[in-house]
Amino acid sequence: MQLIKTTKDFAGTDILSLQQFTPQSLKKLFSVTAKMKIIAKSAKPSDILKGNIVTLIFYEPSSRTFGSFAAAVKQLGGQTIEIQNPQQFSSVAKGETLTDTIKVFEAYSDAIVIRHPEIGAAQKAAEAAFFVPIINAGDGVGEHPTQALLDLFTIYEHTGTLDGLTGVVAGDLLNGRTVHSLIRGLSLYSRNTLYLLSPGRLRLTRADFSLFAKSGVKLVEIAGEKDIPKDADFWYWTRVQKERFGDIAEYEKVKDSFIVTPKTLADYAGRKTILMHPLPRIGEITAAVDNDVRAVYLRSQIRNGMYVRMALLALILGKIH
Repeated sequence: MQLIKTTKDFAGTDILSLQQFTPQSLKKLFSVTAKMKIIAKSAKPSDILKGNIVTLIFYEPSSRTFGSFAAAVKQLGGQTIEIQNPQQFSSVAKGETLTDTIKVFEAYSDAIVIRHPEIGAAQKAAEAAFFVPIINAGDGVGEHPTQALLDLFTIYEHTGTLDGLTGVVAGDLLNGRTVHSLIRGLSLYSRNTLYLLSPGRLRLTRADFSLFAKSGVKLVEIAGEKDIPKDADFWYWTRVQKERFGDIAEYEKVKDSFIVTPKTLADYAGRKTILMHPLPRIGEITAAVDNDVRAVYLRSQIRNGMYVRMALLALILGKIH
């Protein structure tokens, strides 16, 4: 894994983890993202990626991440090779290894975006690819770096800073790769405090808690909504992930532990608190909350996914410096 040390090091770089980034490289990315937002909103053709082909290969189901990467490429005039569920509909079904699949598709494209159910699969793909950069679109319960990048950009847009923030992270913290990446991203900055709200069996592992706490973020585990600080800058709500449970009965016990309703916001959120969610939501935020101006998950947050991925692709393919 290449480490992004400066704003000059994006071109040709694999994007595998938030640990690669620095505040300087994020500043560069966010500057380009703002420009990409203008391109997308103008609805005018762009040729920034004209002639480039990006392969999207997703071993796990996806709609938003897959769709936003495809849209990002096409917004910039590039083309995509799109493969979903390769274990059913490609040579993977015949027993082809991940390494061979990557080597085949790097022959056809300029970058590969991969989602896989196994932690470390994106790293393995990067080791297999000699000629093109790999972007991790989620590896099991490990990380989801591009989701965290759009989340950080969303927070930055609303607060103007990524230092000295107070946030609430709720839901499935054990299996939540979006949560893991977001905490890593916030650890790059100073004086950030995160209140962690989850069912007992879905807390961060003690190893992860210790690792993240040592990285510079202050972590506070809380038992219920009544412990949420009123001055929080953001809430980051997540679903309980049914697919990570071997016993459905156990999932049923915890799936509705913490639900955001208009009353929850009225009682515990600040006037300027923003409510985020990586989506999909499965009942943990009621539809009645959607019209609250503080609910940004279906407004700016979802749109920012495409803008950030446009910027990232332009940078790693060397189209913008």
